[in-house]
Amino acid sequence: MTVYERYGKRIFDILFATAVILAGAPLMCAAAIAIRLDDGGPALFRQERMARAGRRFTIYKFRSMPVATPNIPSSEATRLRLTRVGGLIRRTNIDELPQLLNVLSGDMSVIGPRPCLPTQEVLVRLRREREVDLLRPGLTGLAQVNAFDGMTEVEKVAWEARYAERITFIGDIVILLRTVGYLFRRPPVY
Repeated sequence: MTVYERYGKRIFDILFATAVILAGAPLMCAAAIAIRLDDGGPALFRQERMARAGRRFTIYKFRSMPVATPNIPSSEATRLRLTRVGGLIRRTNIDELPQLLNVLSGDMSVIGPRPCLPTQEVLVRLRREREVDLLRPGLTGLAQVNAFDGMTEVEKVAWEARYAERITFIGDIVILLRTVGYLFRRPPVY
């Protein structure tokens, strides 16, 4: 394990999350108020996801769907109804900003495999087999910046395993910059 993997990655996570939270505080407050005014429900959506080594944690997102929406994987969420504000915050990825709290708490990293639901048993098994589950889940990752419509779980885990084999500061910056490019395009379905 490199010095970056052991210490630098966590320092980068804390500095990045803190900077974005401070800079984005007005936007996050506006989003929370808009969600509450839209349908009166809570601004934040909480969901159990898989962390490292089979541990579970609660992920935070801005709520973009009606309160009673069932817990399903993101790949199946496209068929569900969004609230009026939800469409905008999903299209702009503002719904993901509360995950910076998960990064600060240490449940997530800026870069890593996207956290999955415990019910995604095939993905959980594949990640365990390739030891991808030993990584802290991320806001974005190598699979996301190389995503294409219809990406299978096997292909996704192959990208994640490739990332796990060579984690570097420069590699994380490249993934982060490529992610910024994705923010201005429609997200792929995988």
